[in-house]
Amino acid sequence: MKFSDILNKYDWKSVKKSIYSKTEDDVRKALGKEHPDPEDFKALVSPAAAAFIEQMAARSNLVTQKRFGRTIQLYIPMYLSNECSNQCIYCGFNSNNLIDRITLSEEQILEEIKAIKSYGYEHILLVTGDFPEKVTLEYFKNAIKLIKPYFSQISFEVQPLEEDEYKELISLGLHTVYIYQETYNKENYFIYHPKGKKADFDYRLETPDRLGRAGIYKTGIGSLLGLEDWRTDAFFTALHLRYLEQTYWKTKYSISFPRLRPHLGDFQPKSPVTEKELVQLITAFRIYDEEVELSMSSRESRKFRDNCLKLGITCMSAGSRTDPGGYASCSNALEQFEVHDDRSPGEVAQMIKDNGYEAVWKDWDACLQE
Repeated sequence: MKFSDILNKYDWKSVKKSIYSKTEDDVRKALGKEHPDPEDFKALVSPAAAAFIEQMAARSNLVTQKRFGRTIQLYIPMYLSNECSNQCIYCGFNSNNLIDRITLSEEQILEEIKAIKSYGYEHILLVTGDFPEKVTLEYFKNAIKLIKPYFSQISFEVQPLEEDEYKELISLGLHTVYIYQETYNKENYFIYHPKGKKADFDYRLETPDRLGRAGIYKTGIGSLLGLEDWRTDAFFTALHLRYLEQTYWKTKYSISFPRLRPHLGDFQPKSPVTEKELVQLITAFRIYDEEVELSMSSRESRKFRDNCLKLGITCMSAGSRTDPGGYASCSNALEQFEVHDDRSPGEVAQMIKDNGYEAVWKDWDACLQE
């Protein structure tokens, strides 16, 4: 059974109604369980849980330290290309936008590597738009071969690929793939993705299955906060996570919480998420799943990211640029979105230390082995 088979058994509107009908007694019941189920998760993200934020935060902090200790893994995105054939209406890379397009050459990739290594990183996230005519499997293979000698962990946030393609990249050193559904509302999905390969809801939804069968070490999932009702999307993300953990139990998992940020275009979030609601969402996921990694990007403000250290977050980006060639200043390409926390990696690492935590610059397993 694929997750799409499970998803098709649910009705978006009915799930949303169920979440909004949860009571404070339902929240207390969920918090009383050692291992909450998806129905309990509805209560934890419901409006009724707003009165329990402090209790949820305290529990989230406790279980996170029990599993991960007082550590925060740092990572940095490296944009290989901003070329894209999709027309996602919320993204600066939208193929309709008249911007300078660039795909990094081998020389430019090596310049980026040099700049990023100067920060101290051992973990790198490679990002592209979706342009398979130019950013091909061979391009990805060559990029990994160029980058592998310099980094202990290579992650991807690129266009969905086939199972055999993932297997080939894994054999070359690919460690993690992040693939966000953006929204699980299939009826409205096409409003946000009107053209391009990303318009295929089911193909994107089944990407984590292909990754699991290919034997990927870690898969990251999530929804784009601001497109649809965040509570309902969160439930389906939690449901997806539980399915993946049970089906591909050898793979580790990560959840990200990207809120829409300013970009080229006039799209406005349909369902804005406040910082208080984001805290509720983060702590709900930690209480729901003690093993999952929770990641926060530099989309959020300095103050908010500082305060999130004790809420359940285990991974943070730092020093991020969202334009190809941005670290070595070899291009003036458009950013995918505006970074909110523009501190350097060193400044973020110092903030982590000042809060009594340790910044980890490479993958968890290597640290444990050493």
